[in-house]
Amino acid sequence: MSAWSSRSGWRSLPLLCGLSCLGTLVLLGVGGCAASRQLASRTGGTLSADAQRLILVTVDNRRSLPAAEPGSTPHGYADLMTYTVSAQARAVTAELSHDYHLREVREWPIAALKVQCVVFGVPPETDRPALVRRLSADHRVRLAEPLQLFVALSGPTSQIVPTPSSQPGTTLRVSLRLPGSDAATPFDGAYNDPYYGLQYGFRAIHAAAAQRWSRGRGVTVAIIDTGIDLHHPDLHGQVLIARDFVGEKDHAPADATSDPASEADRHGTGVAGIVAAVANNRLGIVGVAPAAKLLSFKACEPIAPHSLEARCNSFTLALALAAAIEAHAQVVNLSLTGPPDALLAQLVRAGERRGMLFVGAVPENGRLDGFPLAVAGVIPVDEPGRSLGTAGVLHAPGNEILSLAPGGRYDFVSGSSFAAAHVSGALALLRAQWPHLEKEALLQSLLSSSTGGTGDGAGDTINVCAALHSLEPRENCTPVARVLATAHRP
Repeated sequence: MSAWSSRSGWRSLPLLCGLSCLGTLVLLGVGGCAASRQLASRTGGTLSADAQRLILVTVDNRRSLPAAEPGSTPHGYADLMTYTVSAQARAVTAELSHDYHLREVREWPIAALKVQCVVFGVPPETDRPALVRRLSADHRVRLAEPLQLFVALSGPTSQIVPTPSSQPGTTLRVSLRLPGSDAATPFDGAYNDPYYGLQYGFRAIHAAAAQRWSRGRGVTVAIIDTGIDLHHPDLHGQVLIARDFVGEKDHAPADATSDPASEADRHGTGVAGIVAAVANNRLGIVGVAPAAKLLSFKACEPIAPHSLEARCNSFTLALALAAAIEAHAQVVNLSLTGPPDALLAQLVRAGERRGMLFVGAVPENGRLDGFPLAVAGVIPVDEPGRSLGTAGVLHAPGNEILSLAPGGRYDFVSGSSFAAAHVSGALALLRAQWPHLEKEALLQSLLSSSTGGTGDGAGDTINVCAALHSLEPRENCTPVARVLATAHRP
């Protein structure tokens, strides 16, 4: 396993009831960059395969003015403004290509940083580290670095846990074959979502009690990950923007169902379900912030068809981060890990200056010195019992978490990726109540809310209801009635 890997695991659960059509997606031409000019027939995924011979270079693009480019925005949104490339930036790029014998592979302007960013191919005989050093010293260059790789998911599949209603030898897969959406009743009267009682993570952070005051309305959460199953019935109407920086396309409702890549977007779909699955729709589960809206920015792809592991690169992540900034996302979930990266750090800092909250997952090795956690201000999240004694790390449930899976299904997932998703949802609840509160106050409210051991295996986790209470005292956060059936931690 890579030193930068993040542990997660899956197992399948049957679809509770028939699929329904997802509501209309509002697809906007945003992303901090105009549509990438493709100089070679390469997708973001192919760039990952060729990463060892590629570098990223940024040059100044401050003289660029916003201008409408007919056809540059998808699905008829041609009235939106795009950030264009100045003639000066193009001239500098051409000079660099000539002077260093480089091949231009991809290029795009990043509005948030006022730069033109270029992916260059390095000749086989060239020493890439030495070339990066030479370019970094060139007065025409703002930044030069290798194209780097990141992972969104890596780890073993978790073991099957029987439910209390099961007969000996019967697994969860069997015990939840309900005949229809009306076959299950609420476990405690709060929700009519049939799988709610199996959401031990949701209960451990006291999300139900917190939702008496906030459900995240008005808050947008960007999921920078693999894509999301846009037609999952438990995400009906939840996804405002869906952009694919791996396959270089934007998904409309008509083509999302026929896109084979959507069946592989397991990691992002799982994260999305924890954050904002629809509540009280007589389907599946409840999201931590069910009134929040999601922005799906696909920057990672499975390493093989239907693989549980996915990878991203500096190129796709930079485009996704720029898109999140331009879309004014309030919370950005980064359930991924990799080496330090100067360009990505610049983008995160640009978002933080705009008041955006960034959440990252702690890798299994506990290191905080890679991207995104090495960037000051990114909120690190780990599973209970890990990263103990590490200042500033939040803990949330990340083992045997029931969430969504492509194809309208439900799976159990494990890993700090999904602990981070709980915190992103919790921040959406807090941000909805206090839109202008400083990040430090929000973070401190969660840090001080830690529940300690709850007696049901939850461990030392955030308590989002207590965090709400600490910022504005109200009636005590008495948990809603506990569910007898629990998905216990092994």
